[in-house]
Amino acid sequence: MPQTPARRRVRPPRSPVPRVAPASRPSRPSSLLQRAHLHPVPSTLLIPLAARALGARYFPWLDCRDAVAAGLLERLGADVDATLDDLATVFHVLWRTRAIQDAGRAFFAAHPQGLGANLGCGLTQHFQWFDTDANQWLDADLPEVMALRRPLLPVWGPRARQAEVDLTQPGWWQRLGLPSRSGAPPVLLVCEGVLMYLQPAQVQAILAEFAQCAPPGSRMVLDVLTRQAVGHAARHPSVGPTGAEFCWGVGRMAELAAVHPRLRLLREQSAAEGYGWAGIALDVLWRPWLGAPVYGVATLAVTD
Repeated sequence: MPQTPARRRVRPPRSPVPRVAPASRPSRPSSLLQRAHLHPVPSTLLIPLAARALGARYFPWLDCRDAVAAGLLERLGADVDATLDDLATVFHVLWRTRAIQDAGRAFFAAHPQGLGANLGCGLTQHFQWFDTDANQWLDADLPEVMALRRPLLPVWGPRARQAEVDLTQPGWWQRLGLPSRSGAPPVLLVCEGVLMYLQPAQVQAILAEFAQCAPPGSRMVLDVLTRQAVGHAARHPSVGPTGAEFCWGVGRMAELAAVHPRLRLLREQSAAEGYGWAGIALDVLWRPWLGAPVYGVATLAVTD
């Protein structure tokens, strides 16, 4: 287990199980961000970029070694000082990045010629960690986000591509050109900082479409909030100013796989684990009331 905030001389988040958000925008948006005219949910894309670029100064043992984030921040000219003051969220972004890295590397070790896709990619570049020299990658997000992303982040070589997608519209799997379930190799999907902003019925439809269409052995790595957080984004120091709202959470992690008979919950992780025994103990204490981690990452598998 990596060292926890309590073991380093770094000011940790105030709570042993921190408040978390996938993203935020700076207090004074740059002109590039202003011209992008991002709506509340897409405007939350900046904090994972800031956390991955600068978060290692606070939590060096969680340094994700993002080779592009710092350059993007400089090009955006974004003031992220206020964002970085929310150390709980910075910690959470770095923790979930580690979880995604572990899941992605394990998948491509087993499927070195496979396909991965980041749904709701924002300004992240996960392929820098997963490129096997033989696999393929897709980055997809809403049109307004991709309009900002394309001039800043060109595709990562000939085996990568970008696309526009609205996951709330049925048929996104086919529109993205993802392989069908019959005879195709498995696919890895990453969906971070996206589903908690959607309505429960929309999330269920997305998971069901993944289950119905994906080849056996496919994986989806997603982050989740407890249902108790729904409707309380205004209290969050990073998400609140954006106007975005938490609309979906889980009462039990088993709900994720219950959406479709082809889904199986392969792994569940609680961010409380990053705080060592104190965080784990609090997670165990709160589970009977919360039913799920305050914030966590789940890996779903498609089986036949």
